[in-house]
Amino acid sequence: MNKGIFHVRILYVDDDPDIAEIATMSLRLNEELEVESCSNGKEALEKAEYWQPDLVLLDVMMPGMDGPTVLEKLQSMPGTQDIPVVFMTARTQTADVERLMALGARGVIAKPFDPMTLALQALAYARDASVPSGVG
Repeated sequence: MNKGIFHVRILYVDDDPDIAEIATMSLRLNEELEVESCSNGKEALEKAEYWQPDLVLLDVMMPGMDGPTVLEKLQSMPGTQDIPVVFMTARTQTADVERLMALGARGVIAKPFDPMTLALQALAYARDASVPSGVG
């Protein structure tokens, strides 16, 4: 694949290898996306700092460092503070979504996600297009 066609860098973070594989495969089907993945918060912080993604898709519940903690740390680091984050979670009750949005997330994508639309959702969030706030 010609690297010149990528327009949007997506960092996908999830500790579940099966979900991560499905998500990254579905994201990579869109030629506009360059996708990297990692399985924990520490790795996500390191990769975000040097790779500078346009968007981070971040699992909420992970061992060690959960998604909200990763977001807080990204927001506090000068090189990553402006990278938008969209949480991916099965917990999509209104109060849960509002709590995640209040932390500074650009949005929330419900799990299980639709592999056929995940890339389009990610592109819309990365471009800050007209994605309704909340669950996408």
